[in-house]
Amino acid sequence: MTAAPNAPARAPNPRLIVPLDVPTVEEARALVERLSEAVSFYKIGLQLFATGGMALAGELKAEGKQVFLDWKLHDIGATVEKAAAAIADAGSGDFLTVHAEPQVLAAAVKGRGSGELKVLGVTVLTSLDAAGLAEIGYALNVEQLVERRIRQVLEAGADGVIASPHEAALARRIGGPGFLVVTPGVRPSWSGKDDQARAATPAEALRSGASHLVCGRPITAASDPHAAALAVVEEMAGA
Repeated sequence: MTAAPNAPARAPNPRLIVPLDVPTVEEARALVERLSEAVSFYKIGLQLFATGGMALAGELKAEGKQVFLDWKLHDIGATVEKAAAAIADAGSGDFLTVHAEPQVLAAAVKGRGSGELKVLGVTVLTSLDAAGLAEIGYALNVEQLVERRIRQVLEAGADGVIASPHEAALARRIGGPGFLVVTPGVRPSWSGKDDQARAATPAEALRSGASHLVCGRPITAASDPHAAALAVVEEMAGA
């Protein structure tokens, strides 16, 4: 991986989310420590789900951090509703992902109730392109499917979507100014794309309408994650 350029120190940008995609809670804590004051928002995904991810989320919240629980809930409505209620009651997350299907979205919104937990619908995974969708069996292309799911998110009363930088402008146009548009697949100008089929730089994603950026391996796999995070924040400031 290309080394991150040096960047001047800046306060953490709350629009930058760094995923803690490591095998253990101990490694996640060590990564948070290395990132120090450069990052204030962390994503806890499925890799840590079964190894203390909720407890870690509580720790981060107690330290004043924001937490994105990337669980991608996908089940019958009753199950999703109960899961969302339990997560909201725990108070350990700021964002929660569910698959952007009407029944799932409605159940998650009902389950979280009047709490502050934000429900985000996953539109199309950033690792998928038109060929990948066709292989699964979707007749719609990427943009058509993303648009349908954005509208379903709005109809369900959810708070925003997970969409690639390439669909961020579409989500912003349909969702309006207060709609959350969280974009994974963000790759700084000095980094490779890894396995992201629909990637963009931080500045490109923000200009397209993203409210928050998820940037993982360019930061977490860097020899100096703290410096890499500051370099991403610097690119964001340029937008």
